[in-house]
Amino acid sequence: MRSQIALLLACITCVIGLPQVPFEAADRLSRKCGTEGDNHKLAQYERSFQQDRIPFLEGIDATSSAVIQTHFHIIVSDASTEAEGSIPDVQLQMQMSTLNSDYRPTGLSFDLASVDTTVNKDWFTNGGPGTPQQAEMKKNLRKGGAKDLNVYTVDFTGSWAGLLGYSTFPVAYKSASDDDGIVILYSTLPGGNSAPYNLGRTLTHESGHWVGLYHTFQGGCTDPGDYVSDTPQEATPASGCPISRDTCSSAGADPTQNFMDYSDDSCMNNFTPLQTNRMKSQLMTYRNMTF
Repeated sequence: MRSQIALLLACITCVIGLPQVPFEAADRLSRKCGTEGDNHKLAQYERSFQQDRIPFLEGIDATSSAVIQTHFHIIVSDASTEAEGSIPDVQLQMQMSTLNSDYRPTGLSFDLASVDTTVNKDWFTNGGPGTPQQAEMKKNLRKGGAKDLNVYTVDFTGSWAGLLGYSTFPVAYKSASDDDGIVILYSTLPGGNSAPYNLGRTLTHESGHWVGLYHTFQGGCTDPGDYVSDTPQEATPASGCPISRDTCSSAGADPTQNFMDYSDDSCMNNFTPLQTNRMKSQLMTYRNMTF
């Protein structure tokens, strides 16, 4: 009962945006996303997208919406009731609330279709990108088709320590459907202990990749950047919440409050209109969704 009360208080803290613990600059965590970021690989993805693209018509489709069925796979270290990696229902509901709030302006919403818990210490501790463990985990647990979002919660240890999450892109689904989905650090959910990244925005960020967005700092100050023209170019990832930062000579300050940057969870608050158009076009093209 005490642990549930503590979690509820932590989640209330998340909602109002107050820090749960104090941080010194020297000790603060930095956001690390393991999603594919190689410029050459993403350029290949982009060439495929431009060839296959089903356009999203701004103005005609601007108010359209779609629901994404979401399957949560909770991986825990052991079978005890207090196993590392356990996620109480209230914490999971807070995560879904955050995800839906963040995507509401885009017209996308996420419905929690299923939740399962798997005891597997190897998957839990060694589920980094490209590992045999994450491949086996996804092959055994993934549900649904291209339209279904599968989220796996693990711990990242060893060489993956410090990683918050990673995702696949829509364009990769056809050639690697078993690999499709998002893997996140379990303690990034609202009320977790990975402050300042424990308000649930890691899933918002990784879901941005899953719907076809790149990091706002992709390509630095060089065109085509993140392939979205209303996100100003950004030389390097942001940290903390440097709202007035401007690292490129092109127009506009860095989009440090965008969900696809590396800012603190409490700093992130938006997707741009053209990011919204891109994600819907990607979903239409590769995930067979309609708007």
